[in-house]
Amino acid sequence: MKRLCVIPARGGSKRIPRKNVKPFLGRPMLSYSIAAAKASGLFDHIIVSTDDDEIAAVAREHGAETPFVRPADLADDQQGTNAVVIHAIRWFEAQGAWPDATCLVYATAPLLDPERLKEGWERLQQPGKRFAFSVTSYGFPIQRALRRTEGDGVAMFWPENRMARSQDLEPAYHDAAQFYWGWSDAFLNGEELFSPIAAPVVLPRAHVVDIDTPEDWEKAELTYRILKGQ
Repeated sequence: MKRLCVIPARGGSKRIPRKNVKPFLGRPMLSYSIAAAKASGLFDHIIVSTDDDEIAAVAREHGAETPFVRPADLADDQQGTNAVVIHAIRWFEAQGAWPDATCLVYATAPLLDPERLKEGWERLQQPGKRFAFSVTSYGFPIQRALRRTEGDGVAMFWPENRMARSQDLEPAYHDAAQFYWGWSDAFLNGEELFSPIAAPVVLPRAHVVDIDTPEDWEKAELTYRILKGQ
């Protein structure tokens, strides 16, 4: 059974310029995702889909393939990653190398653990599952969330939960933005990710940082040092 890893890494980045190849604790950010994918031992091909020559060179230097240049219409910030994954699957299909399963790994996931990729692959193979992806729990019950009101006040979204004990409320999770396993035909068919056909791989909150701002970057470096004992 053939398995493909696709790491999208376009050249443009507005909030953190060149963030896919920006040094993260001395190494290009992109290299951490490549290393995790390689360490998992799961993939026949680990590719970086990019429109950028420098990113492609960094990807190859760290052991990934860059078999094509990402088309310009898939390289702006309006395109979602699903379109990038579908393009990669179709490219391999055209070469006679259909991947049965594909894993999208974000380029900005330095905390990605290869063991979690293995867990995702195992969960994908459960009966009826079409996807498996990383999630983490909210640190506070969402049922007691507040919103701002007119007149600089606050109100509960769900006032009926005001007196509820935290331990009596159902845990809630959000996308951890690290990896997304799927059967390749599920990606091509546009099947719904956030649905019962997807299996969650639950990550500890301490292992999840969404890197969108310079402050997120600093937090991720501190977290990495703590987790790795550096």
